[in-house]
Amino acid sequence: MPELNVSSDYTVNAESGLVEPARLCLSPNRDARPANTSLDLIVLHGISLPPGEFGGSEIEALFQNELDWDAHPYFGEIRGTQVSAHLLIRRDGELVQFVPFTERAWHAGESCFRGRARCNDFSIGIELEGEDETPYDDCQYKVLLAVLLALTTAYPNISAREIAGHCDIAPSRKSDPGPAFDWLRLYDALGEQLENSN
Repeated sequence: MPELNVSSDYTVNAESGLVEPARLCLSPNRDARPANTSLDLIVLHGISLPPGEFGGSEIEALFQNELDWDAHPYFGEIRGTQVSAHLLIRRDGELVQFVPFTERAWHAGESCFRGRARCNDFSIGIELEGEDETPYDDCQYKVLLAVLLALTTAYPNISAREIAGHCDIAPSRKSDPGPAFDWLRLYDALGEQLENSN
């Protein structure tokens, strides 16, 4: 497995809730977090539209309520869905931001983390372009690691112990990012980077 050489080029502005550099593509599917809510969790997801197909514009269209529901048979199953995430990491490593971290993205749905329900209220949602059984790309891990380091710097309530999969917070409904996601690879690299920064 290639070593994750991490770029420190990503920075998060805690006041604006934006990460640089990222392509900003604001989603209407966002709202205010409850008052006095601190960010305590990062949720990792996997998404592909249509399922198992990569590289198209459908994910962005879905998050902006512009998906052509008749363009593929699967889209009929999710017709009318209004969802979003804070970030998307595409297969080629491109980082796209849909919702500022200061606002609530609609990514977790009915969910619970360590006894706390409504994870959208206090979490950051990161989508990885992929699907459960297909290995994620090396560049996605590199970008994810760099973004996680920037987020844990900007929001000190979040540590490596507060990173979960959608499958962990909604196990009866969701399986993503799936068995293809290498959690050990991520945690080993994250731990090494945090140790080197101390």
